[in-house]
Amino acid sequence: MGPGRPAAVLPRWELALYLLVSLGFHFYSFFRVYRDSREYEELLDEEFGLEPGSLLPGLKKDPTDFEWSFWMEWGRRRLGWLLLGHAALSQVSTLLAKQHRPWVLTAYGVWACWRALDTPGLALALLHVAVCLGIAQLRSPLLSWLCALLLLCSLRLDTAVDGKGGWPDGPQSERDLLRFSLTVRCLFCTAASLERGLCGAPLPWVLAYLFYYPTFHNGPVLSFPRFCAQMRCPQPLSPGARLALLVAGLGRLLCWWALAELLAQLMYTHALCASPTLLGTVSAWTLGGLALAQVHFFYVKYLVLFGVPALLMRLDGLVPPPQPRCVSTMFSFSGMWRYFDVGLHEFLIRYVYVPAGGSRHGPLGTLLSTALTFSFVSFWHGGQDDLWCWAALNWLGLSAESGARWLAGTPRVRRGLARHLSPAARRRLHAGLASCSTCLLILANLVFLGGCELGQVYWDRVFLQGWPWVTLLVLGFLYCYAHVGIAWAQTYAAH
Repeated sequence: MGPGRPAAVLPRWELALYLLVSLGFHFYSFFRVYRDSREYEELLDEEFGLEPGSLLPGLKKDPTDFEWSFWMEWGRRRLGWLLLGHAALSQVSTLLAKQHRPWVLTAYGVWACWRALDTPGLALALLHVAVCLGIAQLRSPLLSWLCALLLLCSLRLDTAVDGKGGWPDGPQSERDLLRFSLTVRCLFCTAASLERGLCGAPLPWVLAYLFYYPTFHNGPVLSFPRFCAQMRCPQPLSPGARLALLVAGLGRLLCWWALAELLAQLMYTHALCASPTLLGTVSAWTLGGLALAQVHFFYVKYLVLFGVPALLMRLDGLVPPPQPRCVSTMFSFSGMWRYFDVGLHEFLIRYVYVPAGGSRHGPLGTLLSTALTFSFVSFWHGGQDDLWCWAALNWLGLSAESGARWLAGTPRVRRGLARHLSPAARRRLHAGLASCSTCLLILANLVFLGGCELGQVYWDRVFLQGWPWVTLLVLGFLYCYAHVGIAWAQTYAAH
């Protein structure tokens, strides 16, 4: 439904009931996770080594989410100071040397890369950039993609990374930082290489894009044309507006960081999900709460990880990709991909899906283009078996949604629905179908976050052992979530 069309409005009491049920399930299932976390605290401490909490005295912290612990540790050790240095230098260069700003940002990005990754890491990053820019001069998309895939393959080989990075015996965290940084750089290098106008673009802007430090280690992804256009004509900000932006941005980041830390102390979500024995014995309420807590922690985590570079980009006069949308308002695969990591979605559409043919060659072409897109996403994330399963579930879910939309848009079906169902009834039918899609979406996200073993546990306990009552209860709650999400999406589109 487009923003200009009237929404199918349900009675206020019905929408209020769906919202109340959704909130009630969230709070009660989170309470059950909290209670089981306290009950099994000693067992989890012995198995995973819980850490002292930083916000709530007397409560330990679940440290088993690798990504959160990894980036928080590196942020305290080094990256936070380097990002602060970028903010200061960028503001000074805007005032004193605006015409030389691309060179200033490039020089700082190279220097910060050297401070974070050491000399061998910087050499490898420069090698990747040089190879991609050299291939770009041939103006061959096929060669650019082959180059990108070969560079990704080199990062999948531990011996290659260790040998090129110069840390065969160094800390694992340094090798991980190098691998993560170069994996993100691969997207930026590929985007720059694939742009038709690259050969005519000034070298300073190309290098500034590739070494722009706020996005260097973890994104978010910004397309090359968008970056150049915004850098040439940044949004004008007065000193007062910059200060207000900084204070408000830091306040939001502090709130989201505190919420993530509280979630790690109040609910040992990741530790419970990593313990097959406990996961097989907890109640169905706790199981549902763990699934919600997993995806919500992932959402809050990325509000922080994307929020830091987004704030620096705004201070530089750029418009970053929108922040991830709350996962509780997601009711479809297409919405999840479009609104969670907007920068990655734009990259995939612009550089993978559309060049592969997209929807121009009918349903079969759409299926193949979508499969190619998800294959690249899986390979870019690491290419492990769990990720291929996650990509396959996403392809299946997105294809099913596209097929349903196509079927609902055919004249005969559209006329039949309009003749036999009222707008409110069509809205309820939409929510019913969306509840099934959301169920598969959550399962796919659990595979992504916890692996196929975790997904298998949920499949067995919800759909096999839990049939029919647990299954129907889950679908019923997701039906309420879908109504809330549809109402949220209609409000968002209207504004």
